[in-house]
Amino acid sequence: MQRPPFPPFTEETARQKVRMAEDAWNGRDPAKVALAYTPDSTWRNRAEFLDGRAEIKGFLTRKWNRELDYRLIKELWTFGENRIAVRFAYEYHDDSGNWFRAYGNENWEFDENGLMRRRIASINDLSIAENDRKFRWPLGRRPDDHPGLSDLGL
Repeated sequence: MQRPPFPPFTEETARQKVRMAEDAWNGRDPAKVALAYTPDSTWRNRAEFLDGRAEIKGFLTRKWNRELDYRLIKELWTFGENRIAVRFAYEYHDDSGNWFRAYGNENWEFDENGLMRRRIASINDLSIAENDRKFRWPLGRRPDDHPGLSDLGL
């Protein structure tokens, strides 16, 4: 299985990879998202450690069952060879209607087929009021004309 663009990355292909990841995660389909990772991919997500697509799929299923009306923006931080670093923010609410914005950084490492073999994520949550939300597009892909993180001052 291949998932272009492939390393080594240029600025253009790194930005493309970041946007593709953002779009996939905003689709909130755990099975589809898990296919972007190698079968033996390893993750650190906050304090949770995952190994392989099955664990990634289970994690994402739990995540999106708990984090409702999830909307995410990713932004390229830097890249080199087969690695990309991103910063991101996402907004969601829990089943009690409490809104949150999560901020974080991810380090990604890809294999020669463009599949992610390692993901290391550090994330912090901030409770926000509903009227402080900044991500208000319809669920799914962020529209091309919607501001990114830097444009929003995040």
